[in-house]
Amino acid sequence: MFSKSSPPLHMKLQMLTFILVFSIFHISHSTQLNYTSIFSFGDSLADTGNALIHSKSNPVFGRLPYGMTYFMHPTGRCSDGRLIVDFLASAFGLPFLPPYLAHGQNIRQGVNFAVVGATALDPAFFQGLLADGAFPFTNLSLSTQLRWFEELKPSLCNTTTACAGYFSKSLFLVGEIGGNDYNYFFLLGGKSLEEVKSYVPKVVGAIVAASERLIKNGAVNLLVPGNLPFGCSSVYLTVFNSPNKEEYDPTTGCLKWLNAFAKYHDALLRRALDELRRKYPRARIMYADYYGASIQIGRSPQRFEDRIRRGGV
Repeated sequence: MFSKSSPPLHMKLQMLTFILVFSIFHISHSTQLNYTSIFSFGDSLADTGNALIHSKSNPVFGRLPYGMTYFMHPTGRCSDGRLIVDFLASAFGLPFLPPYLAHGQNIRQGVNFAVVGATALDPAFFQGLLADGAFPFTNLSLSTQLRWFEELKPSLCNTTTACAGYFSKSLFLVGEIGGNDYNYFFLLGGKSLEEVKSYVPKVVGAIVAASERLIKNGAVNLLVPGNLPFGCSSVYLTVFNSPNKEEYDPTTGCLKWLNAFAKYHDALLRRALDELRRKYPRARIMYADYYGASIQIGRSPQRFEDRIRRGGV
């Protein structure tokens, strides 16, 4: 990702985390809100073990070097260390979120429902749309994660008043989700840019519908991230490698047309979230700009390198 002069992957992840954690921590403290629990939904950017527990095989993220730089062993996280959700929990003085499928854990301070490979759309949507009978990595999509939450809810609070009090101090992290939908369309479906763009309203609709479903279940504070810049991803840079230098952003080395697509998704998502805010004025719906944070790192890594090396995250 990004140019040859950009920092190594683990540092870029730390930089991205620093920007996002600082933003949400600043927003929270500006309103004197102290979260006492976090509930996380999404895919590999947030999964802390559900996919590994659910897997009947031995997935690569269940083996070293995954987990080696912090936990010293694989945890099911698609990282050599911690994820954004881990840093968010630490920023608010909370323990790392246990994966939902790890039964017997203390869940009062939050649960992680995210699953590696999860999609915003239900898996059935992809039938016939992907090449050679390909199918999503997992059938544990966003709707399944929402069902898990609703099944768990009675063990968290059992009256309307109790739930209102409990969830008023909870942060609901709704994503990042949707990136895998586009990965499947672009990489497994061989769809054109215009074809994939036609699915964006459906993906955004699923994310917003999930957010509304959580609000109806008592959620008050929701953080809904946008997508990362697809054009800076190593897999997309490899698959869509072009001899035409005009297709690349000279400041980052990323593919401009794919990043424009990511911005299109984010624009539709932000517009839909604005509508949701008008519908539920008492809910606090925050948007997390993953794209903007990532591009900041790509264009000016030196702004964050020193802070990270000093242990700023």
